Amino acid sequence: MRALRKVKIKWSPDFAYAIGLLTTDGSLSSDGRHMNLTSKDRGLIEIFKTCLGLKNKIGRKMRKRGGEKRYFQLQFGDVYFYRFLLKLGLTPNKSKTLSEIYIPKQYFFDFLRGHFDGDGTFYSYWDPRWKSSFMFYTVFTSASRSHILWLRRKIREQLSINGHITKDKKKTLYQLKYAKWESLKLLEKLYVHSRVYLPRKYLKITKALAIIGKHI
Repeated sequence: MRALRKVKIKWSPDFAYAIGLLTTDGSLSSDGRHMNLTSKDRGLIEIFKTCLGLKNKIGRKMRKRGGEKRYFQLQFGDVYFYRFLLKLGLTPNKSKTLSEIYIPKQYFFDFLRGHFDGDGTFYSYWDPRWKSSFMFYTVFTSASRSHILWLRRKIREQLSINGHITKDKKKTLYQLKYAKWESLKLLEKLYVHSRVYLPRKYLKITKALAIIGKHI
């Protein structure tokens, strides 16, 4: 009996976005066929389903790490897609071993937008040190230093911006941060002609940029 193909493996902006989500919020089972996407945001799971044309039902799960929290998850099996993800650079138990992901250059920023919607963050504030100084940062997060260094290198190659790398308060995650003007250059590229993105995160960004008279 032939294994069932659930995912059409063909590069497109939506497909690259879904790979970005799997890179951050996804996991590969050790059985060689099943994949899982987990998120606190059900809408993100719905977007992922649409991007890959999946029909599987969205389930719920509880995590007690750092306090009990409810999550949504989508699990599906596809041997061919699983093997494709391995070739891209994803592996089971990837969080600290993740490194380079092989993404076609023309789809890199679609992948990066999925990465950002999965584990990235955007925050803004008025800097009290200078009058009328509004600051904001675009941040990518990973438990793997190698992966963060790769992200930084790929973004620098295409946009000539450097960002800077820090660790979170618990010293368990690496954060690649882009401040105000570098952030503007990056966000313009992330969202240009984009069809899929997390609406609440996009709205947060557009509200912040409106304060300085910018838009994406």
